Amino acid sequence: MAQPLGSGEKAGRAAARQAVRNRWLLLMPSMTIIGLAAAGPLLIVLIYSFLQKGNYAGVIWELSGDAWFNVFLERDIFDDTLSFADAHLSIFLRSLRLAVTATVMAFLVGFPTAYFIATRPQRTRNIWLFLITIPFWTNLLIRTFAIMEILRNEGVVNVVLTSTGIVDEPIQMLYTDFAIAAGLLYVYLPLMVLPLYASIEKLDFRLVEAGYDLYANRWKVMRHVILPLVKPGMIAGSILVFIPAMGAYVSPRVLGGGKNLMLGNLIEFQFGQGRNWPLGASLSLTLMALVMVALLVYVRATTGGNRSNGHG
Repeated sequence: MAQPLGSGEKAGRAAARQAVRNRWLLLMPSMTIIGLAAAGPLLIVLIYSFLQKGNYAGVIWELSGDAWFNVFLERDIFDDTLSFADAHLSIFLRSLRLAVTATVMAFLVGFPTAYFIATRPQRTRNIWLFLITIPFWTNLLIRTFAIMEILRNEGVVNVVLTSTGIVDEPIQMLYTDFAIAAGLLYVYLPLMVLPLYASIEKLDFRLVEAGYDLYANRWKVMRHVILPLVKPGMIAGSILVFIPAMGAYVSPRVLGGGKNLMLGNLIEFQFGQGRNWPLGASLSLTLMALVMVALLVYVRATTGGNRSNGHG
């Protein structure tokens, strides 16, 4: 038989409930702002994706699934046969390929950079980090134009190559996928370096010395000691680079010359010149879904590797 609660215990539970209510009341303003600023616009985009497009932009408030249908399929205007929307699919694949390329290149460049900074004396680390963060002080568009000046036919790279006799005529680098990948690498490289630096700085280098004492070469120490320990920084940096690179707009627009579009450019086109807001909303949500799936696969693969290594 349950014992009746004493007055002190009742008062304690009442105080606990009151404390919970007070915390919720304090959280309400911030939760309301987050809901209006994040969930609200997302809900509007979701609603627009199920409406019909207007004659001159905007939407017609009639339910329709045409926008989602047109994301991956298209209907022939003469015989109504269905086929894949090749233009959309090619842009999807290009965006994924360039985002993955930029992420891998950012890691290959960012890891040695972060390792170098983390192994410097304490008094000089802040100077190196300061140099890494300087690009954030400049507008993204200006940084992208700087890359364009380097890669164009009369730019720094081609001037050096032609003046040294390595090539006879300038190499066409601008308005290619290579130029877009280089622009994405330059823009988002600090987002890879900083998380990696935070992980490497916490690394116990006595473990590295222990690996050498056990006759492991540098590659084995890197593979079996350093990389597993800094994997949280690798995951964080990859996410921070991959997400904005997947939906990049400025770099493909400037460095791609309007020919090599990515998803961000396709979405802007539908809301602008295409005047098809439902399709633009559907493409936006598709981009969000692709990013979420890619991140879930990546995180599951990395965490699964950690568990298997732990059991091994």
